[in-house]
Formats: sequence, structure tokens, C-alpha cells
Amino acid sequence: MKLYELAHSRAGDKGDTLTLSLIPYDEKDYELLCDQITVEKVKNHFKGIVTGEIIRYELPLIHSLLFVLHGALNGGVTTSLSLDAHGKSQSYAFLEMEIDR
Repeated sequence: MKLYELAHSRAGDKGDTLTLSLIPYDEKDYELLCDQITVEKVKNHFKGIVTGEIIRYELPLIHSLLFVLHGALNGGVTTSLSLDAHGKSQSYAFLEMEIDR
């Protein structure tokens, strides 16, 4: 199944760093997301796009994950020639990830 069937995402940016939140529609799916959405899986999903380190933060009190992707915005908003220098479309690309239910 696609990740978008279980969760939604928001994106933020600062320089060349992108943050992607992952928030399940139903709290009970939080553990499933913790188990399946690893840093390695995210690195593989964004291979060729993200050039730096990826850090995952678990936020159990709000049943969410936060990923910080360094080297994800082609230099940042003020220097990138990318059509999506803010990385907003990356949150949608993130939700295209395949997971097991």
C-alpha cells in the first residue's frame, strides 16, 4: 500500500535542509510507521535527490515522525534553480512510498 493511505505529511525548509513530518490519520498506525519508515528506507526513496544526512525523530506524544533531510533542496531557496525550491512537493513524493500493512 502507499503511505498516503495511512498518513499525511507537511514540509518545511531552512536553507538546504528539508523537514518532512509524517502524521498517521489514526493514532493506532503510529507504531506501524515507526517500524516501517526507517532512515534507510527514506534514504532509498529519495536517492538522487537528498545528498546529505537524514535524521528521524519520533514524537510519540503527538503520534508523529519528523525527518530532517540535509542536502535536499539543491542549495536552498535563494540559490536553487529547482522549480520547487521550498521542497513542498517532496512531502507528496514521500507519501508515494510503498509500505506493508
